[in-house]
Amino acid sequence: MPRIPRTARAAAFITILSLPLAAARADEGMWTFDAFPTAKMKADYGFAPDQAWLDRVRASAVRLTGGCSASFVSAIGLILTNHHCVASCLQDLSSDGSDYLKDGYIAHGRNEERLCPGQQAEVVTAIRDVSGAVKAAIGTASGLAAVKARTAAIARTEAAGCPDTATTRCQVVTLYGGGQYKLYTYRKYSDVRIVWAPESRAEQFGGDPDNFNFPRYALDGSFLRAYENGKPVTTPQHLTWAVRAPSDGEATFVVGNPGSTQRSQTGAQLAFAKEVSAPINVAIYSELRGRLIAAMAQSPERFRQGKEELDGVENSLKVYIGRVKAFNDPVFMGRIAAAEADLRAKSAGNAAIGDPWADAATAVAAYRDLYLPTRFIRPQGDLYGYASKLVRASEERAKPNDHRLPGYSDSALPLIEKQVLDDRPITPWVDQLMLEWSLSKAREYLGPDDADAKLMLGKESPEGLAARLVAGTRMGDPAYRKQLWVGGKAAVDASTDPMIVLARRLDLRDRALQALADERYDGPLTAARAKIADARFAAYGDTLYPDATFTLRISYGKVAGWNERGRMVPTRTLMGGIYDRATGAPPFDLPTAFVTNRARIDPRITYDFITTNDIIGGNSGSPVIDRSGAVIGAAFDGNIHSLAGNYGYDGSNNRTVAVSTAALEEALKHIYPAPALLAELHEK
Repeated sequence: MPRIPRTARAAAFITILSLPLAAARADEGMWTFDAFPTAKMKADYGFAPDQAWLDRVRASAVRLTGGCSASFVSAIGLILTNHHCVASCLQDLSSDGSDYLKDGYIAHGRNEERLCPGQQAEVVTAIRDVSGAVKAAIGTASGLAAVKARTAAIARTEAAGCPDTATTRCQVVTLYGGGQYKLYTYRKYSDVRIVWAPESRAEQFGGDPDNFNFPRYALDGSFLRAYENGKPVTTPQHLTWAVRAPSDGEATFVVGNPGSTQRSQTGAQLAFAKEVSAPINVAIYSELRGRLIAAMAQSPERFRQGKEELDGVENSLKVYIGRVKAFNDPVFMGRIAAAEADLRAKSAGNAAIGDPWADAATAVAAYRDLYLPTRFIRPQGDLYGYASKLVRASEERAKPNDHRLPGYSDSALPLIEKQVLDDRPITPWVDQLMLEWSLSKAREYLGPDDADAKLMLGKESPEGLAARLVAGTRMGDPAYRKQLWVGGKAAVDASTDPMIVLARRLDLRDRALQALADERYDGPLTAARAKIADARFAAYGDTLYPDATFTLRISYGKVAGWNERGRMVPTRTLMGGIYDRATGAPPFDLPTAFVTNRARIDPRITYDFITTNDIIGGNSGSPVIDRSGAVIGAAFDGNIHSLAGNYGYDGSNNRTVAVSTAALEEALKHIYPAPALLAELHEK
């Protein structure tokens, strides 16, 4: 899993949630760049950025395909992001003798900047409303026919928007649950290389206990570089590097790609998440965490190999636990129900809207019978992932572009091809563990007599099947994967690789389940939510922000603390504070370079700081930008109260946590020295 990001305080939180997606309050909102709330910000702060500022910042913002955000910070393709956003790259480049995740990585020249397998950097160049074309294509169709019509229209729109798929990527994004469709055009860079990263202990100081908490002492920053044709790309539109401490109360902007929020979901959808999906997530990821810890304890090498995977699982598990807590607050859920009732009352009697909430509830009820098989029909693990993509792509590539399944259009295929063919190491025991775990959970939740469980396992145990597949597959060989990709459907159909054989068998069932879900759930729900979006616009006006969709957004806020059990939490930590917080025992043991260079480190420099910016998972690596358009930090986390931000924003205690550029500068000077990189950041 990638890191993908009560009492009186609850009352404030719930009050803000009482009008979900109505007029945003305080610093709430993950705004699209084509609909920035200039008037609202001026009313809140007395100023707002002009269009030139927004255009410049948008051109500097980077989306990373690993599920993170970033920004250009030099004229030659240098990218600032979080350390945890490059952890997979560092793990992939490591070996028995070189543990770059543990020890860090410093490229002392361009020739040492190494390719990150599977990584791609993308910059938004245009946003265009295509709602009319997509909705017209759907017309009066319903169920599966509506989904197929929508998918075909999206594929045609993307193909027309990006005929050059070598350097551009087009993506039609569904907003407001189907109320709006926007075409995002990206300039893409498929050659992304690691430049600088500190040792993992510097980023992970405090470990899971400090995760989603503050104060923090985490150097969660790293640098990549985008290349094209073997040379660094030219990026004249980049953020200015500002080395200063943030001031309490100053306005800040966070620009990035928040992954997903469910702030506009219906009560029926939230009830399903509370009763079904969220408890399952907590249970199965708790078990996966335990399996990983036990396996990693067998040797130092296994600990190294499993560390990045464990970090992601622990992060995700904490998120799921936080969401379950929010769901189990009866006042919280009651307020959301009251808000929905209020909107329904405002829409009563509008024949054009009807009762889409009842339609949504019917769709969700149908999905309850489909959730478990659709959830577990896809075993986990990199090796099976390769096989599944090869099988699915071989079928879809043989079809016309507008007849393919979502995610396999001409616009999407280049990235799939890159991710399948890029050479990256596979750790067999980790892959086998993931496969065992997912197959055992499928059998547990579906039942051993279930037809889908039998389809996956036959007469084998999860452990036996996983061992046989991992030992017998060639999916770890990029040359073999390329052979199958180039050979297409004929080559994939002829393959006797055991992982491919399983993927072929399960793909047929996966397609059938997806068709059922489209007919009974996705199609009806999208139609219902489009009408609910119309109801919201009618009730609250058109100045609404959509739920997060891992597309470019901008939020504004300020540097501010919050009241935690009667005391104000300070807005920042200082670099010297890490020595006071250290205990000598993991996860509060000092990074080696911090011990070695203690005398050189300025203890007064701002380390991490907090703001009121509204963010969610996917914003990791987002630049924190000041009024002038300079970068002063990189967002890497939220506080514990932000875990409920999936469903609503509370300006009184929801906080973004960022590492300061001042701390990164100090690291570049004295802790993990990189003088050439430091000079590049200050070039005009």
